Amino acid sequence: MTTPDDSESVTWLRPEYKGREHELINLAAGAALVGVTRSAVSNWAKRHSNFPKIVLLTGMGDRRTKYVPRAEFLDFARSQLNKKRGPNRPPAPRRPAATLRAEEIAHAQRQIERLTELEARQAATLANTRRALKKHRARLQRAKRRLAEEVAAARQVGADPGKEVLDRRSKG
Repeated sequence: MTTPDDSESVTWLRPEYKGREHELINLAAGAALVGVTRSAVSNWAKRHSNFPKIVLLTGMGDRRTKYVPRAEFLDFARSQLNKKRGPNRPPAPRRPAATLRAEEIAHAQRQIERLTELEARQAATLANTRRALKKHRARLQRAKRRLAEEVAAARQVGADPGKEVLDRRSKG
């Protein structure tokens, strides 16, 4: 499943699938997996009340991507593709199960590559964040130490006003 990045809007309609994103498939990928067009899947979703319920929406506005559970989608697609056709309609093209499995394996490999790249980018971002945090913590400690030194110096000057006058004369 293509995982949304930080700039996309994400809406969970079936929160029980959070953390189980690997079980989801977007409708376009599902269409490709079972060998039908995206418009056929769109028609199925509009016309059949038993079409799998949308789990996740990603993206903004009209460009939202819909995700459904892969197993539910495959079960629904098999039932649609195995329906008896009328006399005027040719049978739907059948793709061998081996072809479907090979495409599923290729899809999983692409997802692993993409997620591995994402993991590397996130690891680099985390390393940069940790370096910046360390730097700013050190700056904070230096600033606190300097402030404490200045407060101590001011108290010392306030405790002995004559010392400040002597200090000015010796410098001047």
